[in-house]
Amino acid sequence: VQLQASGGGLVQAGGSLRLSCVASGFTFDDYSIGWFRQAPGKEREFVAAIWWSVASTYYADSLKGRFTIYRNIAKNTVYLQMNSLKPEDTAVYFCAASANRRRSSATMYLLGREYEYDYWGQGTLVTVSS
Repeated sequence: VQLQASGGGLVQAGGSLRLSCVASGFTFDDYSIGWFRQAPGKEREFVAAIWWSVASTYYADSLKGRFTIYRNIAKNTVYLQMNSLKPEDTAVYFCAASANRRRSSATMYLLGREYEYDYWGQGTLVTVSS
């Protein structure tokens, strides 16, 4: 079981990037997928998550409006579209999978917590220059 995050790179402030998260060894059908990031010298923080089967989404309040998480069922891939990037968005971005144990819209907020996740990808570096 593996998660592969990709799509990171160097971009100027104000630019956009799209990150991808692909699973191998399992499908996303019974999972929710989240994106987290870790900036240099800082703790890992939640970015966004999607409940795969119903496409419900949940975002960190500070990133709503700039970041969008969505899925492509045929490709078994979750994307994180990042727009209007800022230097403070520079970080390693990780995708993670959480098994949907009694998932409901009322428990979506739990996807903001690292301990909710069962599998983690290796991360992809996003660098935003000023």
